[in-house]
Amino acid sequence: MATATATTFIYKGTDKKGNKVQGEIQGTSAALIKAQLLRQGIRASGVKKKPKPLFGAVKKPIKPMDIAVFTRQMATMMKAGVPLVQSFDIVAEGVENPSLAELVTTIRNDVAAGSGFAPSLRKHPKYFDDLFCNLVESGEQSGALETMLDRIATYKEKTETLKAKIKKAMTYPVAVIVVAIVVTGILLVKVVPQFAETFSSFGADLPAFTLFVLGLSESVQEYWLIILVAIIGAFLLFKEAKQRSKSFSRQIDKWSLKIPIVGDILYQSTMARFGRTLSTTFAAGVPLIDALTSVAGATGNAIYHEAVLKIREDVSTGIQLNHALRSSGLFPTLLIQMTAIGEESGALDDMLDKVASFYEEAVDNLVDSLTSLLEPMIMAVLGVLVGGLMIAMYLPIFQLGSVV
Repeated sequence: MATATATTFIYKGTDKKGNKVQGEIQGTSAALIKAQLLRQGIRASGVKKKPKPLFGAVKKPIKPMDIAVFTRQMATMMKAGVPLVQSFDIVAEGVENPSLAELVTTIRNDVAAGSGFAPSLRKHPKYFDDLFCNLVESGEQSGALETMLDRIATYKEKTETLKAKIKKAMTYPVAVIVVAIVVTGILLVKVVPQFAETFSSFGADLPAFTLFVLGLSESVQEYWLIILVAIIGAFLLFKEAKQRSKSFSRQIDKWSLKIPIVGDILYQSTMARFGRTLSTTFAAGVPLIDALTSVAGATGNAIYHEAVLKIREDVSTGIQLNHALRSSGLFPTLLIQMTAIGEESGALDDMLDKVASFYEEAVDNLVDSLTSLLEPMIMAVLGVLVGGLMIAMYLPIFQLGSVV
């Protein structure tokens, strides 16, 4: 027999002292809700289902950092000796994101029903990738799930912190360009036309620079919608081509590594992800061949994705990892030497962890340098744009003054 689903009801009524009360309560029917309220000393005058929003409830998205926090909390609970199912309950009650609480509860119910932790996670590939699930499965099989969750939490935290730094580095230049375009557009559409009306009464030839700006202003006023659609269309076309065409995506990734400063940041972050992912998977007992498959997907760059897969093939034939890295010609000497030391000493995971920390710090320093460099550049770019337009508008006035 199917169990009735609980629904949220809104009630109004009076308590034992005659005071008016109202609120929300979960139940399966209005009659049962009234009986429940009566047992609590509340005489309900009205009970009705809570209306749903017109366009449906807007759920707060679950971000990768939310998953990192969830993993850290689960690791902490299990290290403290709290049973797995009870750990889910405690974490679900403590999270502020309702969507994450719902996800945790769903996983908890699957685990409580007899499903393993890893199989329950695999039902949600949007939030838990193959690497995450494989590591959890390895922890379950080895009986060291709490240790594995701790490693995964550290990996996720470091990875998301690195992504945030890269996003910061990429967002700043884009923000400068957008601000420059918006300011220029406002001046051309709103300010320049006011000067054009004044110049029409001069009855004298205008400077070439002024004529150029006036022509540009007229074009923007007439074709602004076409220009806007073209910019948005170009952006969407670029995004779609990058997703659908592997060759185009590969070329973009290749060119991005050659951009001054930004390319260096992307390169250092790729090395950091390589070291962090391989260190985590290898320390978890994952065979090196399988670990390299996970590393290839985590590099974030098509060039290095192909390189890691080639390294995986070389290692599978018996070549040492450090020799395979060196033969690719894409990895720095520091990483290769640390890998060689790790292989000789039997502490590859520790050496790679140190490499990852080194490159993560390097990315942090490069992002700070980029920020410091861009601040004066922003002022210079905006100064040239705004100052150039103002000079173009005031040149005729200056010439008229010199004639008088």
